[in-house]
Amino acid sequence: MGELVELNQGEIKIKFSGPTSGKLTFADLGLKDEDLVLEGGLLRMVFDLEGIGEHHYFKMPTVEVAYAEEVGETHWVCDFNEETILDKMDHHGHSTVLLMDRKKIESLEHRHENKLIVHAEFPQAVHLKAADSYITLFN
Repeated sequence: MGELVELNQGEIKIKFSGPTSGKLTFADLGLKDEDLVLEGGLLRMVFDLEGIGEHHYFKMPTVEVAYAEEVGETHWVCDFNEETILDKMDHHGHSTVLLMDRKKIESLEHRHENKLIVHAEFPQAVHLKAADSYITLFN
């Protein structure tokens, strides 16, 4: 895998060097549960797809984020190249699944810079589960 991961409080940045097919867990990226403690309840994930070369998106690009706590209503927003492609409220539970429109993402692709940014606003501090959280972007 050629992913470069940068971690800051409340922010995860993942730079892809090529398309990685199938399900890619946060643990696969080298993240550990203790790295994924969101004290303020805010999360920003940046998936940088610049320069990945020829690729084919998964039929329904998916991000699943699992957390240790039972969490109340959480607001999620996904942007691709600064345009909102998903804005939803998720209700009580231990995980959220975000299903994105492949055709919308393809229509927003640029020649060079392509970034998928996922924002979450939890009502409390949360601990993400690395092995149970994943992204599926490519076939």
